[in-house]
Amino acid sequence: MTTDSRVKDIDEIKTTHLFDMVVDLNPPLKVGKGPFGHRTIFTAAGGSFDGPRLRGEVLTGGGDWGLYRPDGGLALDVRLTLRTDDGALVHVTYGGRWIVPADLRADIVDPTKRTGIDPAQYYFRTAPLFETGTMQYAWLNDLVCIGSGYPVEGGVAYRVSQVL
Repeated sequence: MTTDSRVKDIDEIKTTHLFDMVVDLNPPLKVGKGPFGHRTIFTAAGGSFDGPRLRGEVLTGGGDWGLYRPDGGLALDVRLTLRTDDGALVHVTYGGRWIVPADLRADIVDPTKRTGIDPAQYYFRTAPLFETGTMQYAWLNDLVCIGSGYPVEGGVAYRVSQVL
């Protein structure tokens, strides 16, 4: 098969670090098995974020309406509110996937083992988008980002990068 003549050779996608974020979580709310898998709600109990251009806290009240699929993967559906250290509110939403190999699933749900597993052994990726009405941070409204997640004691953490 030949390449379509309309396809252009463009630069690879590049990223730059935006911030690291820790989301503290309340005990999960297990909705149960529905038509698409097992729904579990992980509500945010707080947290923090810190990067070169912004930092602050994760507010309570958001969370992840996670769906454990029949194949063992977790589909994320997250909505959070961030408050910057100077008081601006930022709404963040992201979907994502957390795919853990079958031989690691028992350890990833064990609170005594989960934080010791090397994140390179599973796939935990997100695609955050931001919304704010604060002019100082309006540049966030136009970003597409990617994140890599991993469990931490009491919650999850992400390294979030801006796609350039």
